[in-house]
Amino acid sequence: MQKFGQEVNLVPAKSIAEIFARVEKKQADFGVVPVENSTEGVVNYTLDMFLDSNLKICAEVILEIYHHLLGRGELKEVKNVYSHPQALAQCRSWLEENLPEVRLVEVESTARAAQLAAKEMKTAAIASDVAANLYKLNIMASRIEDLSNNYTRFLVIGREYSETSGEDKTSILFSIKDRVGALYDMLSPFRRNGINLTKIESRPTKRKPGSMFFLLIFLVT
Repeated sequence: MQKFGQEVNLVPAKSIAEIFARVEKKQADFGVVPVENSTEGVVNYTLDMFLDSNLKICAEVILEIYHHLLGRGELKEVKNVYSHPQALAQCRSWLEENLPEVRLVEVESTARAAQLAAKEMKTAAIASDVAANLYKLNIMASRIEDLSNNYTRFLVIGREYSETSGEDKTSILFSIKDRVGALYDMLSPFRRNGINLTKIESRPTKRKPGSMFFLLIFLVT
């Protein structure tokens, strides 16, 4: 809503992979996927999806994230807590202190967690207040994230590049041969040309042992 306004038609998806697939198949014009959280760091699955996709990064949106424990019964009755792995990790300390005996179950999204909590007894979900309203769940505990300044950076992905604004970030994925100084040689031109690198991240390509790819983000003015 922050990026597209009130008139956009919102289409839910069960997973990051489904978001990529819907945009690639022209079932959606754009998709919004999480890429980095201030508490837990990079969302590796999102980065990995770009390896085999031709979709472009069109924009980014940074949102403050609030997590709530949703359910139908009382807190003391909860035996299972569903949520996305990132949400569970961001609420780890609260869960250990308040629900040390419960079983934590990872699912593909916080929305799916709320959906399951609406169907099962003695079950709760870590999700948003929007999910609570949608699935008619009670907020059993609010703002349970471990850190108050909990932000997630989302990428808007699409089939075409967006127009430049003059204050843009550029993201590139690349791989290099495994030799001494290869990464240094790759990064040196940025220093020589005074280009500000804001992030570099490495990930295994999962195609052969020791093979890596790199995400590089830099400012373009």
